[in-house]
Amino acid sequence: MRVLIANDKFKGSLPATEVSRAIMAGLPASCQVDLCPIADGGEGFTATMLTALGSKWVECDTIDALHRPIKSRYAVTDSGLAVMEMASASGFELIHKKDRNILRSSTYGTGLMIRHAAGQKGVERILIGIGGSATNDGGVGMADALGALLLDKDEEPLSPFPGGLQDLAIIDLDQILDLPPIDVACDVDNPVLGANGATAVFGPQKGATPADQAVLEDFLAHLIDLTGAKDLAVKPGAGAAGGLGFGLMHFLNAKLHPGFDLVSEALNLESRITNADVVITGEGSLDAQSLSGKGPIGVAQLANKLGKPVIAVAGHISDEVRTTSLFEQCFALTDFDLPLETLMSDAENLITQKVRSLSDLLLLLGEG
Repeated sequence: MRVLIANDKFKGSLPATEVSRAIMAGLPASCQVDLCPIADGGEGFTATMLTALGSKWVECDTIDALHRPIKSRYAVTDSGLAVMEMASASGFELIHKKDRNILRSSTYGTGLMIRHAAGQKGVERILIGIGGSATNDGGVGMADALGALLLDKDEEPLSPFPGGLQDLAIIDLDQILDLPPIDVACDVDNPVLGANGATAVFGPQKGATPADQAVLEDFLAHLIDLTGAKDLAVKPGAGAAGGLGFGLMHFLNAKLHPGFDLVSEALNLESRITNADVVITGEGSLDAQSLSGKGPIGVAQLANKLGKPVIAVAGHISDEVRTTSLFEQCFALTDFDLPLETLMSDAENLITQKVRSLSDLLLLLGEG
């Protein structure tokens, strides 16, 4: 039995590599296992691409979403590609729950990381994953770090976060840094505004109250009007990372790509699925948002296309996912009916236990 394990992280609990090992530990010893941890633009994207492409880590000084000094790192390949993820500078997981303040959160640190990479000898292109953000600033913080001027009507500078940009009237790009071409790995297809936009869909996850959401939506609408880039604001992925997708396209002329497609190509995933009898995939929560471009759904769709059965193993699996035809079976840790804290802290053992229950199913699928 040849089993391909191509899973993403269990966010807040286990990185993708540890999840894949926990799955493997539950499989029968007779299985031939191909471990292929994936990412789609969020946390773990850089490490996944580094493994696939062969790179070296580069460390840099930057700031987190609340402008506190931190160290971050990105990868640089021998061919001159700098690979980074915005989450390592402006990520949600870097901010303790008690400190989160989305109106004061900024992508400035992501801009500093881009600036640092652009200054490295031999870097000819930048690839940035934009999942896992703590921000909802439309990328203006990033632009400010790269030389843009955010001014009020009297041409006075403003603070580069939504709560400090209520009087934004001028965005001067004359001094913005000249950068190498930038490609963006995006894990969702949301636009900037509206019921399916950055604020409405992702704001509550980042701690935005209803009042905060009204402020953020008004700010992003004003930003779009000010830039005159309404065509970019409705592009799939423009709303990713609180509108950073939009900001990268408008301010830096970046190109957005589905993160899964980039990772799939780098990992030679189609060939690895072809060589498998069964595919196991999943992430912390397989839900409606997963259906909008997340990696495990991409794995399942590709496997379905190639006629391979797919099993989902996740922390939680919503009805929207369970009722699709993507998976032969869905197994969630929530099936254990344990407290969330236990599911998170003991995820490794629980994953292995859950997978041990799959032996008969694997044999059946392999025979098919």
